[in-house]
Amino acid sequence: MKSYQTLIGGAWVDALSGETFDTFNPYTAQPWARIPRCGAEDVKRAVAAAKAAFESGEWANALPTTRGAMLRRLGDLIAANAEQIAKIETRDNGKLFVETCLTLKYVPQWFYYYAGLADKIEGAVPPVDREDMLAFTKYEPLGVIAAFTAWNAPMMLTCWKMAPILAAGNTLVLKPSEHASASALELVRLVGEAGIPAGVVNVVTGFGNEVGETLVSHPDVAKVSFTGGELAATKIAASMSRTLAPTLFELGGKSANIVFADADMANAVKGVTAGIFAACGQSCAAGSRALVARPIYDEFVDRLVDYASKARLGNPMDSTTQLGPIGNLPQRLRILDYIQIGRDEGADLVLGGRAPDPEQVGPGWFVEPTIFRGVNNRMRIAQEEIFGPVLSVIPFDDDEEAIAIGNDIPFGLAGGVWSTNIRRALNAAHKLRTGTVWINTYRTVSYLVPFGGMKRSGHGRENGPGAIEEFMQLKSYWLSYAESEPEPFIMRLQRQGDRPVTAGTR
Repeated sequence: MKSYQTLIGGAWVDALSGETFDTFNPYTAQPWARIPRCGAEDVKRAVAAAKAAFESGEWANALPTTRGAMLRRLGDLIAANAEQIAKIETRDNGKLFVETCLTLKYVPQWFYYYAGLADKIEGAVPPVDREDMLAFTKYEPLGVIAAFTAWNAPMMLTCWKMAPILAAGNTLVLKPSEHASASALELVRLVGEAGIPAGVVNVVTGFGNEVGETLVSHPDVAKVSFTGGELAATKIAASMSRTLAPTLFELGGKSANIVFADADMANAVKGVTAGIFAACGQSCAAGSRALVARPIYDEFVDRLVDYASKARLGNPMDSTTQLGPIGNLPQRLRILDYIQIGRDEGADLVLGGRAPDPEQVGPGWFVEPTIFRGVNNRMRIAQEEIFGPVLSVIPFDDDEEAIAIGNDIPFGLAGGVWSTNIRRALNAAHKLRTGTVWINTYRTVSYLVPFGGMKRSGHGRENGPGAIEEFMQLKSYWLSYAESEPEPFIMRLQRQGDRPVTAGTR
């Protein structure tokens, strides 16, 4: 059993209580490491350290080019340690090593991009209707940012939060999921090595009810960036009503992958498979509803079932494995419960629906790739996020019905459109009320392209040039070069010497 400590104020420390909790390997279903079980006092220590580091000015007031150089070094260090951290992530959440390794080799790009953007955030000199005045604006960091990451993609989520937060000059308190904290702790070991001052990055590990509540309601937290479930987000929003600090929420989804009759069927089958069975469907943007044009519905379902039935389940460290285990036991039980709900609702189970034989795939928390046909969009399996390898296939008769079904959910994170008619594809993409639409592809992200949701899928955007401004505030400055100050009891709403529109206006 490996034992971890957490990072607070530049020091590696145990939780003040001395308590730990076990983190499990989803493939073996056995604990493999101990994580500090932080509490409210640990959170207060971390926020105090982040506040002190911010107010010292060593980071916030550093030249943007200086911050950028350190972030580039951090990116280089992540790239150099990518394989080691990827192995930790796979052990901790069961994601395929092939994918975690590719992810860790790609996420340095977030640090390179925002390092380059740090010294390109410009204010403005707006025109003013005062002949003896100059006004200008400037972006400044917010202060202490609290960031929460989910267990399904810890490193990617950590990096695409950390990079713009730090590039903007803020300090950070990171709360990783209790189901997957180890890779975040491995990554932040590199922060000091990159030259980033102590206290700029802090980590508190533990459970939401013991750590999260104190963190989000702390008066010194300037903003919360949260990726996770809708229920937790509503609790965070309620807690933050006391401080009125802003939030950035990237929440759940129930994305529609729309296959029109003129789609390239072979590619669409692969795209629908990627949307729901890659990462075992444990993605907020998973295409968990396949909307298929009725003329091709039967053929498409048959080809999809045939393709998905050949997926290889097994050890996520094996390069030939295509589906690994579910990330944690509670989530596996939730998925199996929803499969039973689908049966009870009358949907037709045409593939999977079980926990496979451990002798064939391993002892861990596996669920077979599962497909329901004959699904009505009112069913719970079509309306509620399952976060697992469970697909609902829904027929539609025309373009308008496809869009109506696609939008008839409370979520709005992502969607997909498959058509060889670019006019039809773009029209459908335009009408889908989602933050991202993939056309003739699925499950592609980049540091260059904004990502976020509409409706109950959250607000704010991560990635792209606007993400750094999510963690800055615009400040306005007025400069007078008048030779003498005018009447002090009247607000200056006009040029000096002009007659006030209304005498005595203040």
